[in-house]
Amino acid sequence: MTAKYGIMKEEHSYESIREIFTEYLVLHQHRKTPERYAILERIYSFEGHFNAEILYNLLKENYRVSLATVYNTLELLLACKLVVKHQLGGKFAQYEKAFGSNTHNHSVCTNCGKIKEFSDKQIRTAIQSKTFARFTMSHYSLYIYGLCSKCAELLKKK
Repeated sequence: MTAKYGIMKEEHSYESIREIFTEYLVLHQHRKTPERYAILERIYSFEGHFNAEILYNLLKENYRVSLATVYNTLELLLACKLVVKHQLGGKFAQYEKAFGSNTHNHSVCTNCGKIKEFSDKQIRTAIQSKTFARFTMSHYSLYIYGLCSKCAELLKKK
């Protein structure tokens, strides 16, 4: 497969994702270690957003992996566009697997930090039809900040 990094369809199998990572490691002369592949596999079996600490805690039970290895591997996965990083004002950066989708919409609770992805055809169409002077868009992320229903209800009770 001659996939360009990050240009993938959602139906790609884990094997093709692993192949993209392997191509990236070989091309950039990085070692292909079992720990790096274990991190990739764990990320792609995880649903939702995570931070490096969560990933480390999930891995350390079954693998001999350090937090530094987790961070370093996340940087490699970011570089080949297999994960997306979100810095949403919290203590830790949040990550999620990236299937090469060119749209990314999130609602973020400003009280508890909960992040929820959503899809909206009208928003996607409006953004994708927008043209920019001297700029070609490849993908986008949208963040909408507010209160989740739980936090809004708790604040009402106070």
